[in-house]
Amino acid sequence: MTDITTQSGGSRTGAGLKLVFFSLIGIVLFFVPVTIAGKSTILLDHAATAIATQLRPVAVAFVCLLIAYGAIAPFVRGTWKKNVTETVFSLLRVLGLVLAGMYLAGVGPQVLFAPDMLPFLFDKLVLSVGLIVPIGALALAFLIGYGLLEFTGVLVQPVMRPIWRTPGWSAIDAVASFVGSYSLALLITDRVFKEGKYTVREAAIIATGFSTVSATFMIIVAKTLGLMDSWNLYFWSTLVVTFLVSAITARLWPIAGMDHPADRDQPLPEGKGRIATAIDTGLEQAGVAKNLPGMLRDSFLDGLRMASLILPSIMAVGLLGLLAAKYTPIFDVLGITLYPFTWIAQLDEPMLAAKSLAAGLAEMFLPAILLKDADISLKFIAAIVSVSQVLFLSASIPCVLATSIPLSFKDLIVIWYIRTGLSIVLAAPIAWIAISMGWLG
Repeated sequence: MTDITTQSGGSRTGAGLKLVFFSLIGIVLFFVPVTIAGKSTILLDHAATAIATQLRPVAVAFVCLLIAYGAIAPFVRGTWKKNVTETVFSLLRVLGLVLAGMYLAGVGPQVLFAPDMLPFLFDKLVLSVGLIVPIGALALAFLIGYGLLEFTGVLVQPVMRPIWRTPGWSAIDAVASFVGSYSLALLITDRVFKEGKYTVREAAIIATGFSTVSATFMIIVAKTLGLMDSWNLYFWSTLVVTFLVSAITARLWPIAGMDHPADRDQPLPEGKGRIATAIDTGLEQAGVAKNLPGMLRDSFLDGLRMASLILPSIMAVGLLGLLAAKYTPIFDVLGITLYPFTWIAQLDEPMLAAKSLAAGLAEMFLPAILLKDADISLKFIAAIVSVSQVLFLSASIPCVLATSIPLSFKDLIVIWYIRTGLSIVLAAPIAWIAISMGWLG
């Protein structure tokens, strides 16, 4: 291969080796099941499980430090008073810290210590998330840091405009949003929007259609619902459903009516084919990427920051959602609006399914918690819908509202409802086919 110098001063051959080698490591870590001690799952799950079981005191202390940092940092930095949304969620994170302390100290009302309340939230959810997210962030450095993302983005450019009504260069943003952090993805989208490269409609499509939770969070959902044996089926089914729903919502109100003066697309370099351009783009990123220790450090710190914001929110919003689901009719009422979709999908106990899936508006993990004892088809559908809905009050909706994209709270609630309904209808046939083929069960 010709030795052409890249922007980093390294050779094209060296960049190619990094692109192939590091990307393969990321693919193996995320998508290849490995059997250890009779349990078959991906390596990230093995690592988190080993730490949680063999080093539980250390794991608990680590998670508590993250919760404490997430609760205290906004008040130290002064960001808690940035706007009403930030104020509310800063206070909720403090509540999450208090609840974690109460649970570990065994102090508080007995109702909070029911097996499906604080014990479940902390032991099964918070502990897993607190370990999986930082470990997953390390693995993501291999998957998205050395050119695979850019290579894939250029290859799928031709389908972006006709299917998702977004410009070609949004392909990279779309893939980054799905495999990485939604908060980081929204920052990217907001930055590109401010530069004038996205119209309002395009930015809204990407922010509400692609910026879902990362693959590391999907592992937690799959673990909670006992779906890790079918991890690859679940991951790729969720990707397909999420992007199909995004293609449909891009053509429905309120997104379809948003400001869109003209299409803005980026042509291929003159005289180059798509595959050649994709390879060159991937090699360029591999060539200018940080060295591995630096990449791992930055990615790990991003994972810690993300986990510190999410963990106290899960404790607080998760508990409030569970209490609301158990002792109030809030999700019964909201579930009635989703009942037509669960009925069309012919789900067993359609009202129970509708009520549980409606809880996803509060926190994306709640459907998994509420349906952890359901039949396998409903668990599989709930796992897909909880991710494909994209929007939820404990994290992603405040993140979207914090951007400069002109999406109102009402817009986001309407989009959530449409996405959830469509996700139910699209996920159900996949579950039926998977069960009939013996892929799930």
